[in-house]
Amino acid sequence: MRKLLVAAVCVSLTAVAAARQQAPVELKVGDKAPDFSLPGTDGKTHKLSDYAGKTVVLAWFPKAFTGG
Repeated sequence: MRKLLVAAVCVSLTAVAAARQQAPVELKVGDKAPDFSLPGTDGKTHKLSDYAGKTVVLAWFPKAFTGG
């Protein structure tokens, strides 16, 4: 259940990050992700650093909740 919650939060965080129009960061395979904080659907602000030492999966669904 906890892994599912983390995955759901990550999906939400990713969607909000894309909407903020931040300057792109060039990452290569194997690079560590830069720290970021974004509001989750649970109303809390989540920071990537809060999950240090844990497995974090970022997933996004570009066509989720669209008519097509």
